[in-house]
Amino acid sequence: MQADEPLCPKALLSGYTVDGSFQQYCIAKAAHVARIPKEVSLDGVAPVLCAGITVYKGLKESGARPGETVAIVGAGGGLGSLAQQYAKAMGLNVIAIDTGEDKRKMCLEQLGASAYVDFAKSSNVVEDVRNATEDKTGPHAVLLLAVTEKPFQQAAEYVRPRGSVIAIGMPAGAYLRAPVFGTVVKMISIKGSYVGNRKDTAEAIEFYRRGLINAPFKVAGLSELQSVFDKMERGEIAGRYVLDTSR
Repeated sequence: MQADEPLCPKALLSGYTVDGSFQQYCIAKAAHVARIPKEVSLDGVAPVLCAGITVYKGLKESGARPGETVAIVGAGGGLGSLAQQYAKAMGLNVIAIDTGEDKRKMCLEQLGASAYVDFAKSSNVVEDVRNATEDKTGPHAVLLLAVTEKPFQQAAEYVRPRGSVIAIGMPAGAYLRAPVFGTVVKMISIKGSYVGNRKDTAEAIEFYRRGLINAPFKVAGLSELQSVFDKMERGEIAGRYVLDTSR
């Protein structure tokens, strides 16, 4: 239950190492399937089974404790909105980092972030993030959900001493860079976080069952899959799409 099965060097992953991910039925080992409580709706919990588990695992890997502050880069996106909810449910304060007034409103008014830093309008993101913490020394942890490289270079500069930087997003061709001197003298931890194991999955689902997580979604039939991909390419999807394989 607490193993690192996601790190198997010869993992068989539907839609990635093995063709086929959208079908009505699949075969799986009983020991590895997620147990979903009877009272939980299958369509509602679906976004948690990948995006939710991924960000929940990242928060656990960060080592942040209740009452501490975590900065979430890409806070207004699908992963980010779930990360904020899990962070709040875990007793953490959230600094949301993203751009746009709609995302600002969502993060502050709907998701309960204590501060919002608009990276496109900020003249100094590093200082703004530090100043958003109570003692001005930066957040205890940073979750990087961004799809561009630059935020990965900034995080080590504003995280506080002994803080942790958790890379979750995977921008194509991007690299993590951090000043060696600052990383050493501040004793910063920089690490990657992949999807969770079976225990993480059970815990993430339990947060949802208790009503602490809300992932906006729309349901589409399997026959509509191509149109969903078309909308995705045009950037027209808000929240998540759940496929009903019976349609």
